[in-house]
Amino acid sequence: MDKIEVAKTKFGALIEEQLKRVEKMKLDKEFIDFQALDTIKIGIVGGDGIGPAITKQAQRILEFLLDDKVKSGKVEFKVIDGLTIENRIKAGKAIPDDVLEEIKECPVILKGPTTTPRAGDKVNIESANVAMRKELDLFANVRPVKIPEEGIDWTFYRENTEGSYTLGSKGFDIDDDLAFDFTVATTDGTERIIRAAFDYAKKNGKTRVTAVTKANIIKTTDGKFLNIFKEIAKEYPDIEADDWYIDIMTAKLVDPKRRTQFQVVVLPNLYGDIITDEAAEFQGGVGTAGSINMGKRYAMFEAIHGSAPRMVDEGRDIYADPCSIIRAGSMLLAHIGFSNEAKKLDEALEICTQKEKKFVITGRSDGCTSEQLADYIMDTIKKL
Repeated sequence: MDKIEVAKTKFGALIEEQLKRVEKMKLDKEFIDFQALDTIKIGIVGGDGIGPAITKQAQRILEFLLDDKVKSGKVEFKVIDGLTIENRIKAGKAIPDDVLEEIKECPVILKGPTTTPRAGDKVNIESANVAMRKELDLFANVRPVKIPEEGIDWTFYRENTEGSYTLGSKGFDIDDDLAFDFTVATTDGTERIIRAAFDYAKKNGKTRVTAVTKANIIKTTDGKFLNIFKEIAKEYPDIEADDWYIDIMTAKLVDPKRRTQFQVVVLPNLYGDIITDEAAEFQGGVGTAGSINMGKRYAMFEAIHGSAPRMVDEGRDIYADPCSIIRAGSMLLAHIGFSNEAKKLDEALEICTQKEKKFVITGRSDGCTSEQLADYIMDTIKKL
């Protein structure tokens, strides 16, 4: 078989795989309506390293804010302890079966950081985050960036399962001189990320949604993304819809006059990866914000940083900064319909970490503990 026929066979197998994925998506059309649930079950997954220590403080704050909902039975918290590196190594899986079963009982998950073995380690298991996205079909990565003093209040909706990444490990060499990788866009996959962005804007009082593509050059897949965006935008007449190309968008985010106009931004996978890292630098880097990985039936909220095992080894986990997971908790509140509670938490965080700063986290005993900071935040909420 010559090289062209070999390539045809490989490409044909990829097409078959993606067509099966499309059919699976078509069977699952409706987003979960959290407010329609009799009880919203929130899973608390501490993870490992500093994860349990900081996640516990975020849980305390959520329970404080949702006290009346817990008492009425509208909200229930479920602590899931088993997603540790020790349990995962023992099971030889990214997520042990019994832990995954518990996680799937909870449509909403607050997750602490988890450790992923590195190349060269004796054990080779997949990232728990990657495995969870696959198992729960978490197609949207949502990252907020908010700096009130600079007029920045952005929420990015990055498509999580398609684009340039879905077949990122399945490209192939034709010969020594020619190699191919692939970009994938499906109607269902594109519609659900764009609709999620518009629904978020509508529920949270946002007035503008922006699409970012390179549809002038990558006309088929990016063109599909942009065309579907324009069609869905018609269903939301009260929300302004505009679009930018990825190259100029990266420039406009650093333009003080223009950047304050952006609110909700929706993008294919690769562009979302680039833009969200750029945006995070405005508030101190990728470790300073919470993140959502969401699907139609599940949503996972997490800190964007590692598990810091050294802090645990040195007995400093009680001094770990919980702000990222607490911000993820605020996003959780907004996502399930408790926007007033989310706004209170955001305001208290700003007061405690940017304005008053009565307690400061340093990661060591010369600063406050995560518990002291959580108490400070809850005391501040009481005064609002």
